[in-house]
Amino acid sequence: MQRFEGQVAVVTGGGGGIGSAIARRLADEGALVVVSDVNGEAADAVAADIISAGGSAIAVAADISRREPCFSLIAEAFDQRKRIDMLVNNAGINRRGNLLSLTDDDWHASFAVNLDSMFYLCRAAIPHMIEAGGGVIVNTASQWGLHPAPNHIAYNTSKAAVAAFTQNLARDYAPHKIRVNAVCPGEIHTPMLEAGVKRSGRTIADLDKLVPFGRIGKPEEVAALVAFLASDEAAFMCGSLVEITGAQAVA
Repeated sequence: MQRFEGQVAVVTGGGGGIGSAIARRLADEGALVVVSDVNGEAADAVAADIISAGGSAIAVAADISRREPCFSLIAEAFDQRKRIDMLVNNAGINRRGNLLSLTDDDWHASFAVNLDSMFYLCRAAIPHMIEAGGGVIVNTASQWGLHPAPNHIAYNTSKAAVAAFTQNLARDYAPHKIRVNAVCPGEIHTPMLEAGVKRSGRTIADLDKLVPFGRIGKPEEVAALVAFLASDEAAFMCGSLVEITGAQAVA
C-alpha cells in the first residue's frame, strides 16, 4: 500500500521548482494533491502531469499573500474528501537587497508570501486536523534563515521567522497529534535559483563549487525529505528544522 493512499495534501508554490516536485512525489505515493500557485497555468500543468501519470490532483490558483485566498484554498481542498491530512507551506519569494537598498514593498511582500501565508493557511487547516485527530504540516524554511547570506535581509529574516513559527506551532499542537516540521534547503536547482544566478553573473558550476558534496541539490531530493516527514516513518518528529544542504551550511 502507498504511504499516502486516500489522503489529501495541499502544496503551495506547487507550480514549479521544489513545489512541483513535492506535489508529484506525494501524488506518486497515493495522495490527492491540491496544487496551488499564484500562477494558475503553472498549477494546471503540474496537476495535469500528475493525472496523466495516474495520480490524483486538482489545481487551485491562489494569491496566498492575502488572508481570504488562504481560507478559500483550504475550504476547496477540504471539500474534495472532507479531510486535510497534509499541508505543505512551500510558496516563497526572494527579494534581493540589504537594509539600505531593499524597498519597503519588497520587505512587506517577502513577509506576506513567506510567512503571513503560513499563518493564515495553518489557521484555516488546523481546526480540520484537530477534528480528525491529527495531521501533518511541513514548512519550507531555508538554510539562509539559519545561516544568513549577504544582501538577502528580507528573505533571510522571513525564513528565520518560518523556523520560529514552525517550532511554536509544533509546541502548541503536538498534544493534538499534529506534527509540524520544516525543511531548510540549501542551494537547490530551481527557476528561482537560476534567475538569481543570471542576475549575479555566476553559473551553476560556480555554485556547485560552494557545496562540499560537489553539487547543488535537486528539487526531487527535497521532495523525498518532505515525503518522509509527512509519513508515519517520521511519527515522532515534531518541531524539527531539517537541513538539506550537501554540508554547505557547515562548510
